[in-house]
Amino acid sequence: MGRIVTRATRYNDAVSDAEHKARGPQSVRCFIVTVSDTRTASTDRSGDTIADLLTAAGHVVAGRAIVKDEPELVRGAIERQLAHPDVQVIVTTGGTGITSRDTTYEAVTALLQKRLDGFGELFRMLSYEQIGSAAMMSRACAGLVAGRIVIALPGSEAAVRLAMEKLVIPELGHLVQQASG
Repeated sequence: MGRIVTRATRYNDAVSDAEHKARGPQSVRCFIVTVSDTRTASTDRSGDTIADLLTAAGHVVAGRAIVKDEPELVRGAIERQLAHPDVQVIVTTGGTGITSRDTTYEAVTALLQKRLDGFGELFRMLSYEQIGSAAMMSRACAGLVAGRIVIALPGSEAAVRLAMEKLVIPELGHLVQQASG
């Protein structure tokens, strides 16, 4: 027999969803990897945006690195952070497009043990609302590696802000709680 959904059922489901999400940590330790052949610490606006938004939301930026857009360098930067048990989330920015130099997607997806396909799908949907059909060229992705969350964002500051504000920040504690369970 089917479940009868009433206004009270929807309310109770929403409350239980909120309670479930509330069990996640309020503060998460994150490491930021900027993937770029040209950015420096003084010109890394996307990395700065990620750090500022994480900090404003009560999370901790455990560190940052800038690496050239070479798959082995990106993979190495992520693997070094996976060796630190206190780093719960690794966020990369850059290298998710389709040019010959964009290799972050390949480096990250080769490491993922579980993919969060919905992240990329939702990001491209939200991006489409802002930039139109060019959103299809984004290969933003996310998933789990060794029980840690890894998120690969585009290098555009506007794209980073969109992903962080609409997807990452609202779910970060919940993602970490689920990944470690």
